[in-house]
Amino acid sequence: MLEFGALGDVDRSGSSSKFLLRVNPNKQRVLLGMSGGVDSSVAGYLLREQGYDVVGVTMKVWPQDCISRAEDKCCGPQAVADARSVAHALGIPHYVVDEADQFERLVIDYFASEYQAGRTPNPCVMCNEKLKFGNLSSKARALGCGYIATGHYAIIEHVVVPQPRDDPGSLDSSIASASAGVGGPGYSYAVLRKSVDRRKDQSYFLFSLHQSQLRRALTPLGGMTKPQIREIARSLGLKVADKIDSQEICFVPGNDYKAFLRSHLGDSGFHRGEILDVDGNFVGEHDGIELFTIGQRKGLPGGSVRPRYVVDLDPETNRVVVGDADDLVADEFEIDRVNWHVVGKIGDPGSSFEATVKIRYNHPGTHASVAPLENNRARVRLHEPQRAVTPGQAAVVYNDDVVVGGGWICRREAAVLA
Repeated sequence: MLEFGALGDVDRSGSSSKFLLRVNPNKQRVLLGMSGGVDSSVAGYLLREQGYDVVGVTMKVWPQDCISRAEDKCCGPQAVADARSVAHALGIPHYVVDEADQFERLVIDYFASEYQAGRTPNPCVMCNEKLKFGNLSSKARALGCGYIATGHYAIIEHVVVPQPRDDPGSLDSSIASASAGVGGPGYSYAVLRKSVDRRKDQSYFLFSLHQSQLRRALTPLGGMTKPQIREIARSLGLKVADKIDSQEICFVPGNDYKAFLRSHLGDSGFHRGEILDVDGNFVGEHDGIELFTIGQRKGLPGGSVRPRYVVDLDPETNRVVVGDADDLVADEFEIDRVNWHVVGKIGDPGSSFEATVKIRYNHPGTHASVAPLENNRARVRLHEPQRAVTPGQAAVVYNDDVVVGGGWICRREAAVLA
């Protein structure tokens, strides 16, 4: 069982954080998800240097008839070739796992159906939960691997302590209990934290992982910065050392999600309807509610003195509601399918606590009061109203750098501005 900080001691005292490698004397076997990029490549090197028996695996997620558009994408043919080359250089075995059918069902179909429901999806979160730390677990077992590792920028601290806590009523004590491994002698718990490199932090994308997944997850890059990782790759002579990071959804060519939806859904998959303003006045017609997202301005009818934005989507009537910038602001919303990472009473309905909440990946986070509700839901009250709180996106709850939990935004309340 891993001890606290088994993937390295992180010095959080300054920007020049150190990552101290530890030797793994038991030669535990770990499945490494290799995307063909520099991050997972260096993760493999770090794990190998720690003494892990590393097995590289790359998922093939593109069906054969999509190979041409997948050429330079994550998990496309070039990515597979790059991953294989790195594995050879590191002296570790490499396998390719065909997950095209599962990727279509669990990620692409989800992506399209969320737009049809008037919500804006987050496919990266779904891919992590369902595929990288989901379906790959069976492959890990088949290969005799006790852990799954990735090149994510996040810190997962594995903790084992002998004594449980007696009073887990507050957020701080619940997090302390999680960090201490509540559950009795030998109990294991995983605490998910932001990475040292805040600009690259990906803890947001891992919020939906359950303890059963986190306890078997390793993220060796959490205590390092991107420049450090590229420097290591260059020192090793890896061909991917200066490979450009992908900034797009991996299965959406040119990041043009509308063109992708047209191709995936066909004309019959779009739900046409009216465009109304916030007072119910007719503004125009649209070719599909799937083509809009909260906060969108481009593609709306003109004729207004002030800029118009999409402020609401109603999939039952297929109506798109537009308004001005003030109509985009919300100070309260609900999340469902909540996944709490802490233990104790913190997720109990009727309680509430103060935290920082990120309403999308690039959001800096804002102070909020979080009140758990029945049926795995929670209400979030923002101390400062925020723009474009978007149903379908993940809202992730933090205490300092610790992920307390998170859920999916399902409804919002417009703020009353003075």
